[in-house]
Amino acid sequence: MSEREALGPRAAARKARKGRSVGRRALLIGGAAVGLGAIGYAARDDASRLWWRVPGVDRPRAEGEVDHPGAEWIPASDANWRRADRPYDYTVDRVVIHVIQGGYDVAVKVFQDPSHGAATHYVVRTSDGHVAQMVRELDVAYHAGDRAYNERSIGIEHEGFVDRAETITDATYRASAELVAGICDRYGLPRDREHIVGHVEVPGTDHTDPGPHWDWDRYLRMVRDVPVRGA
Repeated sequence: MSEREALGPRAAARKARKGRSVGRRALLIGGAAVGLGAIGYAARDDASRLWWRVPGVDRPRAEGEVDHPGAEWIPASDANWRRADRPYDYTVDRVVIHVIQGGYDVAVKVFQDPSHGAATHYVVRTSDGHVAQMVRELDVAYHAGDRAYNERSIGIEHEGFVDRAETITDATYRASAELVAGICDRYGLPRDREHIVGHVEVPGTDHTDPGPHWDWDRYLRMVRDVPVRGA
């Protein structure tokens, strides 16, 4: 005896409709899940970046860990940067060079001030080339004055003044060159002026740093002369 004969025509029809509705519901739920995933990736301009919070997506972190060997970890205020998961959520393709218009201690202090609203990933001291890391490279520091550039770049602040050539020392160039060479190698960037830019070159900025006394030719030679780590 067939199922239709055993159940009767009306009961069999009800069962068939139920099966179709369950199948459609499963399809809709599955489709919604895929759709939500697509929305998560499409909405990459959402500042909250909820997708990296999914378990297993966030990169492992350790308190006080630095990206540049020898750097001192001095954390910036949480208000001056945004947690991210670069380069897995944003591609890093620029290094932005800044000059503080002040001293190393001033930069460190203001980057730790939550009311300041800005920080760079690194600060380089003039006297001896000491490097402080204040924001992890994984994260987005508010340094460029342009959201897209903040998301795509790593910012380096240098002690000194744009109108005083003597404040940009050999120690500044050497420490910065080693730092930038390492960044370029980590992200597969050419060590050139397309990928190493001044703050003045960020679209829409009103800043002029690193200024006319920053010797780009000398600096890029020094960056290129740094051996590739591990080579």
